[in-house]
Amino acid sequence: MPEETPSNHRPAPMSRRFRGFMPVVIDVETGGFNHKKDALLEVAAVTLKLDDNGIIEIDEQMTRHIIPFEGANMDPKSMEVNGIEPYHPFRMAVPEKEALNDIFKLIRTSLKKNQCSRAIMVGHNTIMDLNFVNAGAERCKISRNPFHPFSTFDTVSLAGLAYGQTVLSRGVQAAGIEWDSDSAHTGAYDAFKTAELFCKIVNQWRKTNGMVWSANTPE
Repeated sequence: MPEETPSNHRPAPMSRRFRGFMPVVIDVETGGFNHKKDALLEVAAVTLKLDDNGIIEIDEQMTRHIIPFEGANMDPKSMEVNGIEPYHPFRMAVPEKEALNDIFKLIRTSLKKNQCSRAIMVGHNTIMDLNFVNAGAERCKISRNPFHPFSTFDTVSLAGLAYGQTVLSRGVQAAGIEWDSDSAHTGAYDAFKTAELFCKIVNQWRKTNGMVWSANTPE
Protein backbone atom coordinates (compact mmCIF):
# COMPACT_ATOMS: atom_id res chain seq x y z
CA MET A 1 0.00 0.00 0.00
CA PRO A 2 1.52 3.38 -0.99
CA GLU A 3 2.72 5.51 1.85
CA GLU A 4 0.62 8.60 2.52
CA THR A 5 2.22 11.87 1.52
CA PRO A 6 3.07 13.95 4.60
CA SER A 7 0.67 16.88 4.96
CA ASN A 8 3.50 19.38 4.80
CA HIS A 9 4.59 17.93 1.44
CA ARG A 10 1.18 17.84 -0.21
CA PRO A 11 0.73 20.11 -3.21
CA ALA A 12 -0.98 23.41 -2.41
CA PRO A 13 -4.67 23.14 -3.39
CA MET A 14 -4.53 26.10 -5.80
CA SER A 15 -1.65 24.54 -7.70
CA ARG A 16 -3.95 21.70 -8.78
CA ARG A 17 -7.16 23.62 -9.50
CA PHE A 18 -6.41 25.74 -12.59
CA ARG A 19 -3.55 23.83 -14.22
CA GLY A 20 -0.92 25.63 -12.18
CA PHE A 21 -2.37 29.09 -12.77
CA MET A 22 -3.36 31.28 -9.82
CA PRO A 23 -6.35 33.60 -10.32
CA VAL A 24 -5.74 37.19 -9.20
CA VAL A 25 -8.55 39.74 -9.39
CA ILE A 26 -7.52 43.11 -10.80
CA ASP A 27 -9.42 46.35 -11.29
CA VAL A 28 -7.89 49.48 -12.77
CA GLU A 29 -9.09 53.08 -12.84
CA THR A 30 -7.82 55.05 -15.81
CA GLY A 31 -7.99 58.31 -17.69
CA GLY A 32 -9.70 56.68 -20.67
CA PHE A 33 -9.82 53.49 -22.72
CA ASN A 34 -6.55 53.75 -24.65
CA HIS A 35 -3.97 51.76 -22.68
CA LYS A 36 -1.09 53.25 -24.64
CA LYS A 37 -1.98 56.91 -24.16
CA ASP A 38 -4.34 57.24 -21.21
CA ALA A 39 -3.22 57.44 -17.59
CA LEU A 40 -3.21 54.43 -15.31
CA LEU A 41 -4.51 56.01 -12.09
CA GLU A 42 -5.26 53.13 -9.74
CA VAL A 43 -4.62 49.40 -9.54
CA ALA A 44 -6.35 47.14 -7.03
CA ALA A 45 -5.46 43.47 -6.61
CA VAL A 46 -7.19 40.69 -4.70
CA THR A 47 -5.46 37.34 -4.28
CA LEU A 48 -7.47 34.18 -3.69
CA LYS A 49 -6.95 30.98 -1.76
CA LEU A 50 -8.36 27.48 -2.03
CA ASP A 51 -8.93 25.06 0.81
CA ASP A 52 -8.48 21.29 0.70
CA ASN A 53 -12.15 20.85 -0.23
CA GLY A 54 -11.90 23.10 -3.27
CA ILE A 55 -13.64 26.14 -1.79
CA ILE A 56 -12.18 29.36 -3.18
CA GLU A 57 -12.21 32.57 -1.16
CA ILE A 58 -10.55 35.97 -0.82
CA ASP A 59 -7.06 36.02 0.68
CA GLU A 60 -5.21 39.37 0.50
CA GLN A 61 -5.89 42.81 -0.98
CA MET A 62 -3.75 45.71 -2.13
CA THR A 63 -4.52 49.04 -3.81
CA ARG A 64 -2.11 51.59 -5.20
CA HIS A 65 -3.02 55.10 -6.36
CA ILE A 66 -0.78 56.20 -9.20
CA ILE A 67 0.70 59.47 -10.38
CA PRO A 68 -0.05 59.84 -14.12
CA PHE A 69 2.95 59.07 -16.27
CA GLU A 70 4.51 61.99 -18.13
CA GLY A 71 2.39 63.01 -21.11
CA ALA A 72 -0.55 60.82 -20.07
CA ASN A 73 -3.96 61.69 -21.47
CA MET A 74 -6.95 62.03 -19.12
CA ASP A 75 -10.31 62.20 -20.84
CA PRO A 76 -12.73 64.52 -18.97
CA LYS A 77 -15.63 62.06 -19.35
CA SER A 78 -13.62 59.22 -17.81
CA MET A 79 -12.45 61.45 -14.98
CA GLU A 80 -16.04 62.46 -14.27
CA VAL A 81 -17.04 58.80 -13.93
CA ASN A 82 -14.20 57.74 -11.62
CA GLY A 83 -14.16 61.00 -9.67
CA ILE A 84 -10.37 60.93 -9.31
CA GLU A 85 -8.40 64.12 -8.76
CA PRO A 86 -5.02 62.86 -10.02
CA TYR A 87 -2.79 65.34 -8.19
CA HIS A 88 -4.72 65.66 -4.94
CA PRO A 89 -2.19 65.28 -2.07
CA PHE A 90 -4.53 63.05 -0.03
CA ARG A 91 -4.50 60.40 -2.78
CA MET A 92 -1.07 59.33 -1.50
CA ALA A 93 -0.25 58.42 -5.09
CA VAL A 94 3.06 56.87 -6.08
CA PRO A 95 4.91 56.59 -9.40
CA GLU A 96 3.60 53.95 -11.80
CA LYS A 97 6.69 51.76 -11.50
CA GLU A 98 6.53 51.69 -7.70
CA ALA A 99 2.83 50.87 -7.73
CA LEU A 100 3.15 48.00 -10.20
CA ASN A 101 6.20 46.60 -8.43
CA ASP A 102 4.25 46.55 -5.15
CA ILE A 103 1.32 44.75 -6.77
CA PHE A 104 3.59 42.28 -8.56
CA LYS A 105 5.50 41.55 -5.34
CA LEU A 106 2.24 40.64 -3.58
CA ILE A 107 1.32 38.35 -6.47
CA ARG A 108 4.71 36.65 -6.62
CA THR A 109 4.55 35.96 -2.87
CA SER A 110 1.11 34.42 -3.36
CA LEU A 111 2.35 32.39 -6.32
CA LYS A 112 5.10 30.91 -4.17
CA LYS A 113 2.72 30.19 -1.28
CA ASN A 114 0.25 28.47 -3.63
CA GLN A 115 2.96 26.66 -5.63
CA CYS A 116 1.58 28.07 -8.88
CA SER A 117 3.56 28.74 -12.04
CA ARG A 118 1.87 31.95 -13.16
CA ALA A 119 -0.94 34.35 -12.31
CA ILE A 120 -4.02 34.57 -14.50
CA MET A 121 -5.98 37.80 -14.32
CA VAL A 122 -9.61 37.85 -13.24
CA GLY A 123 -11.67 40.94 -13.96
CA HIS A 124 -14.88 42.38 -15.31
CA ASN A 125 -14.15 43.10 -18.97
CA THR A 126 -10.68 41.83 -18.18
CA ILE A 127 -9.03 42.75 -21.46
CA MET A 128 -8.99 46.43 -20.48
CA ASP A 129 -7.39 45.73 -17.10
CA LEU A 130 -4.82 43.39 -18.66
CA ASN A 131 -3.95 45.86 -21.42
CA PHE A 132 -3.40 48.72 -18.95
CA VAL A 133 -1.30 46.60 -16.57
CA ASN A 134 0.79 45.22 -19.42
CA ALA A 135 1.26 48.68 -20.96
CA GLY A 136 2.32 50.08 -17.59
CA ALA A 137 4.81 47.27 -17.05
CA GLU A 138 6.22 47.88 -20.52
CA ARG A 139 6.52 51.64 -19.95
CA CYS A 140 8.31 51.05 -16.66
CA LYS A 141 10.52 48.34 -18.16
CA ILE A 142 9.38 45.78 -15.59
CA SER A 143 10.45 42.42 -16.93
CA ARG A 144 8.93 40.20 -14.23
CA ASN A 145 5.24 40.60 -15.03
CA PRO A 146 3.59 37.65 -13.23
CA PHE A 147 0.46 37.58 -15.41
CA HIS A 148 -0.18 35.31 -18.37
CA PRO A 149 0.17 37.67 -21.36
CA PHE A 150 -3.26 37.01 -22.85
CA SER A 151 -5.30 34.35 -21.02
CA THR A 152 -7.85 35.64 -18.48
CA PHE A 153 -10.98 34.78 -16.52
CA ASP A 154 -13.74 37.31 -17.22
CA THR A 155 -16.69 37.67 -14.86
CA VAL A 156 -18.73 39.22 -17.68
CA SER A 157 -18.91 35.80 -19.33
CA LEU A 158 -19.20 33.90 -16.05
CA ALA A 159 -22.00 36.10 -14.69
CA GLY A 160 -23.78 35.99 -18.05
CA LEU A 161 -23.70 32.20 -17.92
CA ALA A 162 -24.61 31.87 -14.25
CA TYR A 163 -27.14 34.68 -13.80
CA GLY A 164 -27.95 36.16 -17.20
CA GLN A 165 -26.29 39.44 -16.18
CA THR A 166 -23.22 41.08 -17.71
CA VAL A 167 -23.10 44.39 -15.79
CA LEU A 168 -20.99 44.03 -12.63
CA SER A 169 -23.51 45.57 -10.23
CA ARG A 170 -26.35 43.44 -11.58
CA GLY A 171 -24.27 40.27 -11.58
CA VAL A 172 -23.18 40.87 -8.00
CA GLN A 173 -26.76 41.45 -6.84
CA ALA A 174 -28.06 38.47 -8.81
CA ALA A 175 -25.50 36.38 -6.93
CA GLY A 176 -26.99 37.56 -3.63
CA ILE A 177 -24.00 39.78 -2.80
CA GLU A 178 -24.45 43.28 -1.38
CA TRP A 179 -23.72 46.19 -3.74
CA ASP A 180 -23.22 49.84 -2.76
CA SER A 181 -23.54 52.17 -5.76
CA ASP A 182 -21.89 55.03 -3.86
CA SER A 183 -18.71 52.98 -3.44
CA ALA A 184 -18.53 51.78 -7.06
CA HIS A 185 -15.94 52.97 -9.59
CA THR A 186 -13.07 52.76 -7.15
CA GLY A 187 -10.47 50.11 -7.87
CA ALA A 188 -10.55 48.62 -4.37
CA TYR A 189 -14.33 48.26 -4.20
CA ASP A 190 -14.82 46.96 -7.73
CA ALA A 191 -11.96 44.47 -7.36
CA PHE A 192 -13.37 43.15 -4.08
CA LYS A 193 -16.86 42.74 -5.52
CA THR A 194 -15.48 41.10 -8.66
CA ALA A 195 -13.56 38.70 -6.42
CA GLU A 196 -16.70 37.89 -4.43
CA LEU A 197 -18.61 37.27 -7.66
CA PHE A 198 -15.88 35.04 -9.11
CA CYS A 199 -15.66 32.98 -5.91
CA LYS A 200 -19.45 32.62 -5.73
CA ILE A 201 -19.68 31.31 -9.30
CA VAL A 202 -16.73 28.92 -8.99
CA ASN A 203 -18.03 27.52 -5.69
CA GLN A 204 -21.58 27.32 -7.02
CA TRP A 205 -20.41 25.39 -10.08
CA ARG A 206 -18.60 22.93 -7.85
CA LYS A 207 -21.69 22.41 -5.68
CA THR A 208 -24.28 22.28 -8.47
CA ASN A 209 -22.33 19.82 -10.58
CA GLY A 210 -21.23 17.59 -7.72
CA MET A 211 -17.61 18.29 -8.52
CA VAL A 212 -15.41 16.25 -6.20
CA TRP A 213 -12.05 17.93 -5.83
CA SER A 214 -9.15 17.84 -3.43
CA ALA A 215 -5.52 18.84 -3.37
CA ASN A 216 -4.63 15.39 -4.72
CA THR A 217 -7.11 15.31 -7.59
CA PRO A 218 -5.23 14.34 -10.77
CA GLU A 219 -4.87 16.99 -13.47
